[in-house]
Amino acid sequence: MWNNKLNLFSFYTSLLAVLIMIVETGFFEEFLFRSQFIYFYDFSFILTLFNILHYNFHKKSPATKKIWPLEILVTTLIIVYYLARFEYNFSQTRNFQFFNLRLLYVLIILCFVRDFSSLHINFKRTFINPAQLFILSFLSIILVGAVLLMMPHATVNGIKPLDALFTATSAVCVTGLIVLDTSKDFTLFGKVIILSLIQIGGLGIMTFASYFSYFFRGGASYENQLSLGEMTSSDKLGEVFNTLKRIIIITVIIEALGAVFIYSSLDLSLVGGSINKGIFFSIFHAISAFCNAGFSTLSGNLYEPGYQFNYGLHFTIASLFIFGGLGFPIVYNVYTYVKHLIRNLIRSLFSKEKFHHTPWVINLNSRIILVTTFSLLIFGTVTIFLFEHDGALKSHSNFGAWVEAFFISANNRTAGFNTVDVSLISAPTLMICIFLMWIGASPASTGGGIKTSTFAIAVLNIISLAKGKQRTEIFRREIGQHSISRAFAIIGLSLIVLGIGIFLLVIVEPEKDLMSLAFEAFSAYSTVGLSINITPSLSLVGKIIIISIMFIGRVSMFSLLIAMMKKEKYYNYRYPKEEILIN
Repeated sequence: MWNNKLNLFSFYTSLLAVLIMIVETGFFEEFLFRSQFIYFYDFSFILTLFNILHYNFHKKSPATKKIWPLEILVTTLIIVYYLARFEYNFSQTRNFQFFNLRLLYVLIILCFVRDFSSLHINFKRTFINPAQLFILSFLSIILVGAVLLMMPHATVNGIKPLDALFTATSAVCVTGLIVLDTSKDFTLFGKVIILSLIQIGGLGIMTFASYFSYFFRGGASYENQLSLGEMTSSDKLGEVFNTLKRIIIITVIIEALGAVFIYSSLDLSLVGGSINKGIFFSIFHAISAFCNAGFSTLSGNLYEPGYQFNYGLHFTIASLFIFGGLGFPIVYNVYTYVKHLIRNLIRSLFSKEKFHHTPWVINLNSRIILVTTFSLLIFGTVTIFLFEHDGALKSHSNFGAWVEAFFISANNRTAGFNTVDVSLISAPTLMICIFLMWIGASPASTGGGIKTSTFAIAVLNIISLAKGKQRTEIFRREIGQHSISRAFAIIGLSLIVLGIGIFLLVIVEPEKDLMSLAFEAFSAYSTVGLSINITPSLSLVGKIIIISIMFIGRVSMFSLLIAMMKKEKYYNYRYPKEEILIN
């Protein structure tokens, strides 16, 4: 009981410290350590340190073996912070002030993470189902993000509440549609808020909360695992938290590598010759690309002069959003397959063991998604090149045109970066882009759309019906009827939402053409973020419609229906079956 109360008190103290830090950063220009709140931060650090000592010396738990690196880091940073603070008495040199400020920021956040993770989080399925929890988590972070963006120091000239809500929704839903110039209208603080919303929205707030809670406590209830299993698409109950761990590790590794490659391809003179600005640019675009968000710190996105022909940068960003769009289970499955091949290669070279064959290392999900993804990439690249090599891509060399055609093909399936002026793209290419946007990325990924597996199952089912087959089969496996029914339900619901959305946009935006409005609606639903330059000029009602489409597209209409409808119980009877006349 005493341990739980201490953890709870320490958590609320560190939470308040984080909130004060955000408010001070958003409202006041003075450094944090000059305000009276510095004493509250001192109290928060001391309380966290006491909690760490008490936790390790009085509470014997296997979880302590898991968290000692972070607790050592927190303890070390607290000691370094106070040594620097008292020895130099806040040196008047600006560099040293910034060093203390950054160290203070890091300490406040780390203390909050440590205290938050020691709490017991329980998802009561009797009170709220996983679909409702998933939707509410997105709604909550959108509203919090909108409030943060309305802080005076988040923007250069202020922001209207609806524009703040639009930007927060676009960031959390990893869409990329903007009503304000991210580069010019948002301060560094505002850009950090947007970047945080993108990262949280890309992975899901429940991924962070659940994994850190499990990591520090060393266990979870059966009920929690059931709920999280449904939200993380984990088919094995015991693998739920391993899945969460893999998601976070894969994300951190890919984004870090992406940031390194982006920095190496960057001309620092374009960012003012500053290494710090180059690093921030690289981190921002690596996270935005992997999360398929499409946000950029450049006014013209990647179409900006100096970046337009940087094919190395374009290829790196394209690789990031392709990885992000494949989905975490697929990326991990491919990693397992590569590891399997390397292990067998080493065995064959350095030992007399024969090649060890393991069947179905690449599972059915991965095979369908990988084949569909690469088929769409090839289809999009070839058709876009054919239609645009003398149009929107004519300023590029032949090699450059192929690179940009590949980029646009991959980009339209939920990324949203601009390397060409979308308004210059021909009507046939726009139709191809709309088709690719509608399909979108893969399930359990950071992207949107109806998903590649949904499209693939629908096509396979149509082919099976045309051949007169009663079953849908691929790779010597039969696809379950439940998956087929779910795929057609998702397709039908997407067309209903898009139809209603476009219809409403045509009514409230009569001065805009149908193609532009349809492109905007598909872009919002599939969380792509591309626009034919009409987003900033949308009316108030038009922005609300796009906000709604973005949110529905991110959480999916199917999840909304599951959240709203009461689940039917199975009864031990069946009605007589009859066929209905169709076509």
